[in-house]
Amino acid sequence: MFIDFLLDGFRAAGAKDALVWRDRVYPYSELLDAVKGWQGRLVAEGVSAASVVSLEADFSPASVALLLALVEHRCIVVPLTASVETKKPEFREIAEVEVVVTLRGDDATFERLRSPATHELFARLRAAGHPGLVLFSSGSTGKSKAAVHDFAPLLEKFKVGRQAFRTISFLLFDHIGGVNTLLYTLSNAGCVVTVEDRDPDTVGAAIARHGVQLLPTSPTFINLLLLSEAYKRHDLGTLEMVTYGTEVMPESTLQRFHRLFPGIRLLQTYGLSEVGILRSRSRSSDSLWVRIGGEGFQTRVADGMLEIKAESAMLGYLNAPSPFTADGWFRTGDAVEVDGEWVRILGRKSEIINVGGEKVYPAEVESVLQLMEGVEDVMVAAERSPITGQLIRARVKLSTSETPAEFGKRMRVFCQDKLPRVKVPQKVVIVSEAMHGGRFKKLRSDTPAGAERA
Repeated sequence: MFIDFLLDGFRAAGAKDALVWRDRVYPYSELLDAVKGWQGRLVAEGVSAASVVSLEADFSPASVALLLALVEHRCIVVPLTASVETKKPEFREIAEVEVVVTLRGDDATFERLRSPATHELFARLRAAGHPGLVLFSSGSTGKSKAAVHDFAPLLEKFKVGRQAFRTISFLLFDHIGGVNTLLYTLSNAGCVVTVEDRDPDTVGAAIARHGVQLLPTSPTFINLLLLSEAYKRHDLGTLEMVTYGTEVMPESTLQRFHRLFPGIRLLQTYGLSEVGILRSRSRSSDSLWVRIGGEGFQTRVADGMLEIKAESAMLGYLNAPSPFTADGWFRTGDAVEVDGEWVRILGRKSEIINVGGEKVYPAEVESVLQLMEGVEDVMVAAERSPITGQLIRARVKLSTSETPAEFGKRMRVFCQDKLPRVKVPQKVVIVSEAMHGGRFKKLRSDTPAGAERA
């Protein structure tokens, strides 16, 4: 019922490539058979309709087919990947998970955890007879929140046919972007190319080997791709489009990628676990101005902050108060500039640094520092100051052997004609570890181990 349009498409696609997993190609006919097989397995395992089921896996033919079977079985699906391994017990508890399904290769284990979940949001889904989806935020700036979606409206936008692509499954299985990429690709008879990990060389090799056309990713990964020079070791000639979201793109990273690959279209996307992925159009490949919205979405700006009303909006959080206004608008927390129908995402309100009354957006400073020779990565955040209220602290990963004092001196000279003095970091921390999590998004609330302070 809920996925009939997808299954009809699978039948029509037949022998076309549906997924590439561990370098083996799986046609749509095989994926269709796998969905039917998992539907029978759910019955055999005694998984009742409307159960809360954690699906613990990454992208594979089995996980995709099982996800669709769970949706058709009207289950409330809680996808969890290895990127949240240490948090899985906590997330299962918050989501009141009744059945844990752990995929290992082509097979799965089923484990019953508890009696029926009782949360009011689950009761609403069960009363409507609809499947659900629970997504946990990355928690990059605080505690992870569990957003509960009605899966039925999430599926609606994929009933309109669009362009088919061979697409890397970069964004994770438990991320709204990953779910969106999967459903978009399969609903248009495209091909999902899975990767064992998100290392630049692994992704580059998959693009070259399987003729990938679309790479949905994050600014952090694009920066890693450039720094690693993996693009020199792998032929990316089939790549037509790179979409980026999940965090603010430093303009210097965008400009550098565009200069290196002028034939690849760059498209900024915008979405949130709470409302889904909006349709978007960048003003140009080298522009951070974007038009967002599309059917089922409305946008407005209130006091410089973006708000969204969406037909696919979540029902609410399991572990936090409702973030919606009285008239149904979701407060994104993103500060924006507006130019007619175009907006530019400046950053999260919670990340804005207030230096003596002057507002500083981390991405603006990071964009400049990434132009410096020897800077592999940088993350800018606020630190309390008894004089100005807050000061700007830059955590920097270097390929040089400079001390914080030496780099700080070079940084201040470099920034003289590129940033107002108030926006130049007052404190530098040299780090040796990556500053992003498993979702390739900067973890602004965490202090990496092994940091050396100036």
